[in-house]
Amino acid sequence: MIRKAVILAAGRGTRMGEYTVDTPKAMLPVRGRPMLEHVLDGLASVGVERFLVVTGYRREMVEDYFGKWRLPVEFRVQEALDGTGSATRLAREFAAADPFLLTFADILCPPAAYTLCANTLTDNPATLAVMGVKDVDDPWQGAAVYEEQGVVTRVVEKPPQGTSTTRWNSAGLYSMSPQVFPYLDRLEKSPRGEYELTSIFTMMLDEGREVRISAIEGAWRDVGRPEDLAAAETL
Repeated sequence: MIRKAVILAAGRGTRMGEYTVDTPKAMLPVRGRPMLEHVLDGLASVGVERFLVVTGYRREMVEDYFGKWRLPVEFRVQEALDGTGSATRLAREFAAADPFLLTFADILCPPAAYTLCANTLTDNPATLAVMGVKDVDDPWQGAAVYEEQGVVTRVVEKPPQGTSTTRWNSAGLYSMSPQVFPYLDRLEKSPRGEYELTSIFTMMLDEGREVRISAIEGAWRDVGRPEDLAAAETL
């Protein structure tokens, strides 16, 4: 099992409205505990031993709480909230020469999803990265992932509704070789003005490198809106 995990928790979560005026989204309560703690607990339950949390908005709340957590948690601050790609670059020193899992503080999924995503990377030496994917009716709100026999062929970020011929939606969970960092260094800003993590997969594919999928079974929730927070209570 991969022993290191990176969790991105820098954003405010503006779609949460008044919920995040004084509280970072990662610290919003789900079943009586911060959402981020559910993520860390799930990762720890499958053998992850070291954690890096990338903080930003109201970072002192996250760092004060998890600085005394039961397993070692390190922090890096994303000073400019300019995308998930630049946030992931902050993990270079933490990852060093080791593979790592990467997820978000607002992505809730079964612990088995972490194990499968990690094993898909470690069982396939030619694979640089693995994308956790979820079967949805239409992946127009995220990134549509096309694959053949588990190997990614292309990724389409925010496809127009009704245009995708794949049901796989990028689910905010990844396992990565440290070889991803040169690709992160080459990222350019997207039309939205951000360094977007998903762009590195297209770069890899364009160079003939292997990226695989890992299908997430069971309950999964991207807690992006107030109604998602309510739904997470029943996961």
